[in-house]
Amino acid sequence: MNKRIYLSPPHMSGEEKKYINEAFDSNWIAPIGPNVDEFENAICDYTGSRNCAALSSGTAAIHLALILLGVEQGDEVIASTFTFAATINPIIYQKATPVLVESEPESWNLSPKFLEEAICDRIAAGKKPRAIIFVHIYGMPGKMEDILFIARKYDIPLIEDASEAFGSKYKGEMLGTFGDLGVYSFNGNKIITTSGGGALVSNNKDWIDRAIHLATQARDEAPYYQHTEVGYNYRLSNVLAGIGRGQMQVIEERVSKRRTVNQFYRKHLDSLPGVQFFSEPTSEYFSNHWLTALIIDSEQSNGVTVESVRAKLAEHNIEARPFWKPMHLQPVFDSYPYYGDGFSERLFEEGLCLPSGSSLSEGDQLRIVGIVKELFLSK
Repeated sequence: MNKRIYLSPPHMSGEEKKYINEAFDSNWIAPIGPNVDEFENAICDYTGSRNCAALSSGTAAIHLALILLGVEQGDEVIASTFTFAATINPIIYQKATPVLVESEPESWNLSPKFLEEAICDRIAAGKKPRAIIFVHIYGMPGKMEDILFIARKYDIPLIEDASEAFGSKYKGEMLGTFGDLGVYSFNGNKIITTSGGGALVSNNKDWIDRAIHLATQARDEAPYYQHTEVGYNYRLSNVLAGIGRGQMQVIEERVSKRRTVNQFYRKHLDSLPGVQFFSEPTSEYFSNHWLTALIIDSEQSNGVTVESVRAKLAEHNIEARPFWKPMHLQPVFDSYPYYGDGFSERLFEEGLCLPSGSSLSEGDQLRIVGIVKELFLSK
């Protein structure tokens, strides 16, 4: 059996153990401690955000962001349909209604055209959305100027879901810092990891202070345990934050390597018939290329399909994965309002993510492109 190649495995720097050992040596085995503080400081320094709450997941960060914005039962929240379910689930936690909006073809992110159409239609129905959740898919920046203009025009807060886009930039500014609140994920498959973890960032200190309060069970200031509101167990542990501190020391290297991996695939596969790589629309966009994504037009590829490539790689113990199935097609969400033209459905049908980890060797990549090329040549 050939060595297993994963889609996006964790990649340790070697510095993580030092901070983990510090947590053990000082007995800071808790959801507070110096590693948490320093990890939050490192995130702020790197992104330029003023305030950060290190949390147990990106999902927790989205949930807290909705609470901070006052989203509650009966409200509506606009969100990208081309995303992972974790973007939408917190809306349901709040007993609110997701309004799913289509992507545009340049960046594959939420369409300004359909966003404004959705807002106007919901306002006309007497349901002005309480928030917008904008997702930067696969690390690619969206059309932030247009999105921000629309959000401000209608006075709707913007939550920027940059879970897949830590280290990506738009016009030189870090993603996650454009919205009223920004979300990052440090899950095991992300560009850097804390095993499980995430962060909520904002320039509004009161919001982040309140997020930390809610994330630690909303315990009141008292010498005994008193609670005047419902809280959550959402804080990141000091041990996992130690992993994050070690990972932050190599974030630039990880971004650079993912982009190098992307360029390697392009060099070897871009000329194949029907293959089109997910690309930065202009020089204003800087993607971390968390995952290298491509689409295959089977009418031009002599019958090679996304599924035939995925299956062939799987035969060789290599993990590749289809694109996210749009949320408006998911059985759990398909009854909610949707605005769009089906563009993400076409992406789902024709899209594939190749192994993109920063620990991927050139030999591993040669093995992958060789299998793909052989499949195309056999048709």
